[in-house]
Amino acid sequence: MGVSIDPAKNKMKVLRPFTFVNVSNANVKQCVWFAMQDYNEESEDEFIFMVVKIARAQMQITDRLEYLIDVRIARSDCRKPLNNNKICAIEEKASREKTIHCTFLVGALPWNGEFNVLSKQCFDA
Repeated sequence: MGVSIDPAKNKMKVLRPFTFVNVSNANVKQCVWFAMQDYNEESEDEFIFMVVKIARAQMQITDRLEYLIDVRIARSDCRKPLNNNKICAIEEKASREKTIHCTFLVGALPWNGEFNVLSKQCFDA
């Protein structure tokens, strides 16, 4: 696959614009996993957030695959840092319950195991 750079703007050209992809796609799931790791590392909340639902996913091709993914996430009952031996569940106590909608743009070269969160926008549900 060739990459084309627009010299006037010094930006990567879109070789194929965003199209919807199945939310069950393995690359979408990898991107969501990576985006959630990033979200939880940067979040100041003392609890881990987990994906409730992947609402939709789109992909475009530039010099990489770029996935635009809308997700609903919620606070879990697991405190940071996550202990891999603990099984987490979505928090159900009303006093600690919190749901957030996020849109992640993730750049991926999945065949190399490379993922980057290019942007994220989150707001309370």
